[in-house]
Amino acid sequence: MLEITSTPLVIMAILGTVGILLPIISIARKEKGSNSFYAVIAFAALIVSVGYVGYQFINDNVSASALFSEDVIVNDAFGGFFAIAMLIVALFTTVGSFNYMRKHNSPAVYYSLILLATIGMVLVAYSTDLVMLFVAWELMSIPTYILVGFMKKNPSSNEAALKYFLFGALSSAIIVYGISIAYGLTGSTNIGEVIQGYATLDPSMLPLALLSVGMFIAGFGFKMGLVPFHQWLPDTYEGAPAPITALLAAATKKAGFAATIRVIVLGMVVLNLDWTLALGILAVMTMTIGNIAAIMQKNLTRMLAYSSIAHAGYILIGLAVAPHTSLGLQGSLYHIMNHAVMKGAAFIAIAGIVTTLAVTNLDKLQGLGRRMPITALGLVIALFALAGVPPLSGFWSKIMLFGSALDAGSVVWWAPWLAIAGVLNSALSLAYYGWITRKMYFEGETEKRVKEPKSIIAVMIFSIVFLIGFGVYPEPLIQFVEFATPTISSSLMP
Repeated sequence: MLEITSTPLVIMAILGTVGILLPIISIARKEKGSNSFYAVIAFAALIVSVGYVGYQFINDNVSASALFSEDVIVNDAFGGFFAIAMLIVALFTTVGSFNYMRKHNSPAVYYSLILLATIGMVLVAYSTDLVMLFVAWELMSIPTYILVGFMKKNPSSNEAALKYFLFGALSSAIIVYGISIAYGLTGSTNIGEVIQGYATLDPSMLPLALLSVGMFIAGFGFKMGLVPFHQWLPDTYEGAPAPITALLAAATKKAGFAATIRVIVLGMVVLNLDWTLALGILAVMTMTIGNIAAIMQKNLTRMLAYSSIAHAGYILIGLAVAPHTSLGLQGSLYHIMNHAVMKGAAFIAIAGIVTTLAVTNLDKLQGLGRRMPITALGLVIALFALAGVPPLSGFWSKIMLFGSALDAGSVVWWAPWLAIAGVLNSALSLAYYGWITRKMYFEGETEKRVKEPKSIIAVMIFSIVFLIGFGVYPEPLIQFVEFATPTISSSLMP
């Protein structure tokens, strides 16, 4: 049984208490527009939460990563790793909303929804029971549906929320269908017991097992933005409030990968080599379609939305080769942490641009390097890190991902082709990242500097230090990734 001091329960208590109290305090205060008050409270709750998770790691109070447990949630390094990544993005979103929410009503509800969504994301990372996983999934999803449509008088926001809700409801239904099949075949919803049941399943029941795993991949693939489950993503990102796009792109996407990594072992047990090959094909399709579509965009938000789809493909490379090399999962987790900071910083930079200049069209970004120098610098470093340009942190996680594919080449013939596809797509992404950089620094020479929001500057400085610091000296982050990565072979025996 989990102790009261278990990390996921403590995070749930902190964020849940504050998230529920914020609207109550708002009603009691009878104030409008007191954005800073609620933002500071939400920020403090997130700081305490991420500090508590970090404290548990520092004091060695976190058990080694275990994909399965007899409990519905497990307090392990794998869950803690994802919790830190998602809490960092939630902090980015909260800080990035300081200035943005000054122009909008109901700040207490807004920050409360961010905290409640964060609870869901964290619980997804720690869940080892399919029912608990689904409950956490919905706790994450429902607040984000509301946040996407938070600007009620904006038709684009309403359209984005509707599309997001419809696709989200479909993905939830698919996940429930997969859970029902798993329970029907094994009589349990515990992921470990389902694994054991699938491993000894009657051959005549294997098609149903395959169907259940396919349902999980499709359902979780919606949040991850995998092709062909990505259609909702660009429109939703474009219509959502600018800071919320960071939460969607850099945090809920990670929750999808956390759930997939817990459940993907089902496929590794009951399916053969063709399953990992299918994941590899899906990875190549996702990164290629994402990058090609990004090149054709004129809107910065939509461009980075398609870039986010491409990076889901990069991360999927590690999962495709995970049964054949230990570097596979390590590379995926490494890039997940980097991507949380890189993509989160990029979208918060967009939030700063929207708040200050009210533009997202690429042609109107001319001279941004002179108008908003710190925001532009943070955006450029985040973009180059996403492309894998050394010596930024994103370079090392891509090296590990592509290296894992090469390492698996001694076992499966197709694995090195994943590395080749990854390198070519990274080079392709430099085309539109370079286009953005040219617009900001080499065009529009007459623009004058404007006042940048201090909250955006704070996020940019943190991301710059993180991406350059762990790029120059990646060893601490690599060690953290190695500690948080579960060993698939040992995890098959709960």
